[in-house]
Amino acid sequence: MNYREQILATLNHKEPEHVAIDLGSTSSSSISAIAYSNLINYLDLPVKQNLVYDVVQQVTQPDMYVLDLFKVGVVDIGRAFNTEKTDWHDVTLSNGETAQYPKWFHPELQADGNYFAFNENRECLARMPVGATFFDQMLFPYIDNYPDNFKELPKDMEKVLWAAFPPSPFDHINEPDFWQRLREKAIYLRENSGRAVMIAAGCNLFEWGTYLRRMDNFLMDIAVEPEQVEKFLDALMEIHLATLDKICTAVGDVVDIVRLCDDLGTDTGPFMHPDTYRRIFKPRHKILCDYIKKHSNMKVFIHSCGSIYKLMPDLIEAGFEIFNPVQTVCRDMDAARLKKEFGKDVVFWGGGCDTRTVLNHGTPEQVREHVKRNIEIFAPGGGFVFNTVHNIMPDVPPENILAMFETVNQY
Repeated sequence: MNYREQILATLNHKEPEHVAIDLGSTSSSSISAIAYSNLINYLDLPVKQNLVYDVVQQVTQPDMYVLDLFKVGVVDIGRAFNTEKTDWHDVTLSNGETAQYPKWFHPELQADGNYFAFNENRECLARMPVGATFFDQMLFPYIDNYPDNFKELPKDMEKVLWAAFPPSPFDHINEPDFWQRLREKAIYLRENSGRAVMIAAGCNLFEWGTYLRRMDNFLMDIAVEPEQVEKFLDALMEIHLATLDKICTAVGDVVDIVRLCDDLGTDTGPFMHPDTYRRIFKPRHKILCDYIKKHSNMKVFIHSCGSIYKLMPDLIEAGFEIFNPVQTVCRDMDAARLKKEFGKDVVFWGGGCDTRTVLNHGTPEQVREHVKRNIEIFAPGGGFVFNTVHNIMPDVPPENILAMFETVNQY
């Protein structure tokens, strides 16, 4: 089995020859630029660049050498874009190491040490405070109220940092030949990388409400103004379905997995009662999933942080097939429980190593034992792609990263 075959086998709930592995196929399954530079230096690897392709989260696109070293089986279609040195410019990370930002991203350093990122109208969209390792959202277009109608919704969305500073390939979306190039590059990766190919579609519902209104306001809207929320979501759905139409038409037959996102959980449970999810969000999630399955061959992946156990039956009914990041330290998210109750229905893409307590604070031996335990729970019967619980953060020692991958590579 090559790497792609391992991924496809486990997506179909068959045990591959070796546990399938991800590092960097999504901006929620990768590694921070600081942790990456520390790892490269520790292993003295012949890697020349540290490409910060997700500038908001300060997440790196790992070099193919690193993917080969750790036997990673899947890649993001975005890595086929921005392949020239001129597509990037050098910056200095907070640890003093050099990295590269996309040529279009030039945050401004202030006298107090804060970085601010502006759009072309000099609106401040994002800030990275002194000592921070990612950018925070500064502008919430609907913070005071919803507009009378949503005719300007696409333009309003562009004022949100996630849309204004997107990871590749969508930093090229306004180029006239984008969709044709996307297909050509997807075919190239499929035929030449030996790996499965992932594309991020976003299609966030709950999250877009929080991006535009701010979290506190949108949660109150759901409780006291559900009709207004549904009007907003209906307008949002038109945009999402138009995007999915273009993605499915361009690459639906050559990309293996499409990633959707909606962070629905806190550490202790969902943001909303399951009945609220069923009434407002589930029907729309189902429309998105049904569209993908009708118009493409892609498996449907959802990134949803936190404790989502109480929502999982409904998310599965809506059509989601792959779950990430599988945040096993949250309430009700015990690995053995998840595997027992949902292992026949879904693929767990994550849950391999906890990044909040073990990978960053444990010893290499503790990391090895933790990884072994999780693999032995999740891997039997297929349906498991090894990945950390979300991104590898800046404070993770390189020794622990190496211990983690050495362990999973034994299976």
